[in-house]
Amino acid sequence: MIRRVRDVMTPAVAAVRPDASLVEAAQLMRAQAVGDVLVAQDGVLLGVLTDRDITLRAVAEGLDPVTVFCQSVCTPDPVCVEPDDDLAKAARLMREHAVRRLPVVEGLGMVGVVSIGDVARATDPDSALADISRAPPGGG
Repeated sequence: MIRRVRDVMTPAVAAVRPDASLVEAAQLMRAQAVGDVLVAQDGVLLGVLTDRDITLRAVAEGLDPVTVFCQSVCTPDPVCVEPDDDLAKAARLMREHAVRRLPVVEGLGMVGVVSIGDVARATDPDSALADISRAPPGGG
């Protein structure tokens, strides 16, 4: 049976405006227990901002996370998948573009996010990555 992205994706979308501060984005990530947020304006996806982006592209550069806008450090024009795409396509795109998460879009709307952990749990539930992905965030 071919598994589809819709079968494993996280359907809720955590999104911020492009002019939101990095602090706002980090607070949303903490509240939602996620490692990324989508950067969007009027429902249009502009980029993906990860906790790693905040750390490496802003904090490590000495930028002030209170005054820096999300759009200035996010990854613009992200690679996306659709809900009916198969998991093999999602995995291939993650590998080709060296990303751990893909926005899931349907038409012009953002409908979810699929992660490498989601794919691992669905395709190889006994793998170490699947075990790690099942653990609660911040498990140490």
